[in-house]
Amino acid sequence: MRHDPEKLRTDVRLAIEEVERLFRGKTFEDFIADRGLQLIAERELEIIGEALARLRRDHPETADHVADLDKIIGLRNVLAHGYDSLDYEILWDVLENKLEALQSDIKKINL
Repeated sequence: MRHDPEKLRTDVRLAIEEVERLFRGKTFEDFIADRGLQLIAERELEIIGEALARLRRDHPETADHVADLDKIIGLRNVLAHGYDSLDYEILWDVLENKLEALQSDIKKINL
């Protein structure tokens, strides 16, 4: 079954918005000290990666418009399968520095 590309795009957009809302004003120290924040970040990043993996599989011509697609999907795989080896500095960098560009890429996709 092919997934609806608009639904996948919406899933990514909503996950990014949730991270932005919940992490606004937080520091890396806040993140390290709060297991709940870590779990939220892991889950939202996993959703983003899974949605983009499905987009790549079902609509590769659309997915090609997302920069760093392989890295995003790779992070999802680490979150899902390598949970015991997570580097929270890397996750924080993604939260702080990568989601804005991804949000821009997602908004530019014409379906």
